[in-house]
Amino acid sequence: MLSVVNADGATPNSSLIDEIVREGARRMLAAALGAEGNAYIAELADQRDELGRRLVVRNGFHQPRKVTTSAGTVEVKAPRVNDKRVDEASGERKRFASAILPPWCRKSPKISEVLPLLYLHGLSSGDFVPALEQFLGSSVGLSPATVTRLTTQWQADHTAFQDRDLSATDYVYVWADGVHLRIRLEEAKAAVLVLMGVRADDMKELIAMTDGYRESSEAWAGLLRDCARRGMRAPVLAVGVVALGFWNALNEVFTDTRHQRCWVHKTANVLDALPKSAQPAAKRAIQENYNAEDKEHAARAVRNFECACQAKSPKVVKRVTDDEDELLAFFDFLAEHWVHLRTTNPIKSTFATVRLRTKVTKGAGSRGAALAMVFKLIESAQVRWRAVNAPHLVALVRAGARFERGHLVERPEEAGA
Repeated sequence: MLSVVNADGATPNSSLIDEIVREGARRMLAAALGAEGNAYIAELADQRDELGRRLVVRNGFHQPRKVTTSAGTVEVKAPRVNDKRVDEASGERKRFASAILPPWCRKSPKISEVLPLLYLHGLSSGDFVPALEQFLGSSVGLSPATVTRLTTQWQADHTAFQDRDLSATDYVYVWADGVHLRIRLEEAKAAVLVLMGVRADDMKELIAMTDGYRESSEAWAGLLRDCARRGMRAPVLAVGVVALGFWNALNEVFTDTRHQRCWVHKTANVLDALPKSAQPAAKRAIQENYNAEDKEHAARAVRNFECACQAKSPKVVKRVTDDEDELLAFFDFLAEHWVHLRTTNPIKSTFATVRLRTKVTKGAGSRGAALAMVFKLIESAQVRWRAVNAPHLVALVRAGARFERGHLVERPEEAGA
């Protein structure tokens, strides 16, 4: 029932429009529950006992209960159905179970989804009650204890994710990076090791995530071995940062995968070794490398950089020339994919939000909670990840297609003809 409104159009607890929305939601939910119960009874109307009486009939209503929805908290009375049928296999009475409002339900799925997102994006558990009570009209089910239960569930979700079978998924490109966050991992110098990939069916997704000491070869090898054990196939190309134990681990586990060094990290690595006065010119010279028209022009840009800087900064030049093959590997693939393959930005951009959350929480309480929190945030961000350009051509890369200057010139079946 609607409340009496004040002169300003508000009720004692909320505005009139909120009351109208909640009352509408309550009536619609009650109507839906009634229709669901009636449909169940009508479907089984022919089920009768030996005296000809119906075995499935209405039996009043359950006790009222409050349910938190995106429209606020509403009180509903679910219809009760008396089902006298007996299951022949188990010998137990059959029961009517509402698909709209299960017996355990106290919050709509949307509310269950928004709680972890709000928590991960900076709202502390102690702020849930005052903040969401204003929005939903009630604090039922929104206590700090709810968030504690959620973190436990997140850890279980992360464990299930890390144990899932990878044999049916084919990752063509992968990005690897170690991200240092101010969260309570086991070691002071521990990092979150992240592996993302693009599948042959063009979907981009998180492959694996764990913690590792100093981004060491041993830590990365452990992660990659676990992926291989679960059926992961060797990717065609892996993109990673310059100084990373990932490369040694990759050579050990997936020997056929090509390497692509991240140009963002390489640029920072080079500029850090130069005086500030020389950095702008060096940065422009480096950009000419990865923004080149094709691999031939990129190699020429590397020679130009070498000639310009060799006399004054030979060690800096060596940082580029020593890794030239792995810095220019992306040019051997489809031109539409170059922008995705020359850096590890897909990981860096995602972790910008993670850093915001961990900065707010000042630590997540434990290693498991920390990794679970990061995992859930990446999982929520994954649906908004930018798809690769020309996604329908990713499968050709896995098939062994050859590209020159970024264009398809040959398919495997044509080569053998």
